[in-house]
Amino acid sequence: MTARLILQLAALLGALGVGIGAFGAHGLRAMLEATGRFDTFETAVRYQFYHTLSLLAVGVLLYVRPELRLLGTTAGLWLGGILIFSGSLYVLCFTGIKWLGAVTPLGGLLFIAGWITLLLAARQL
Repeated sequence: MTARLILQLAALLGALGVGIGAFGAHGLRAMLEATGRFDTFETAVRYQFYHTLSLLAVGVLLYVRPELRLLGTTAGLWLGGILIFSGSLYVLCFTGIKWLGAVTPLGGLLFIAGWITLLLAARQL
């Protein structure tokens, strides 16, 4: 993954995070609270933002240090984590499909793997 693509994805995911978070907090709050899913929704948004900001930092670092190619892997793992972790929680909140709760930890594992690849890339600094 290139620095340019990572930065573009971070911008898109950041915009989506703000939009989804605001929509959930204002437009869907009553529904999310009635179903007991408001905390789940907040967790999804929070982890999306943590890793979106991390993507931004990795994109900048890869731009400055393009030889740290492992950062592209880090970004890919975090992107997958956002899609699977946050995505499954969003779908769970809006549909009530409970088996998605079994998928969510796979996204968490991708987040962890991304942090490990960042550790390995940092050893090259």
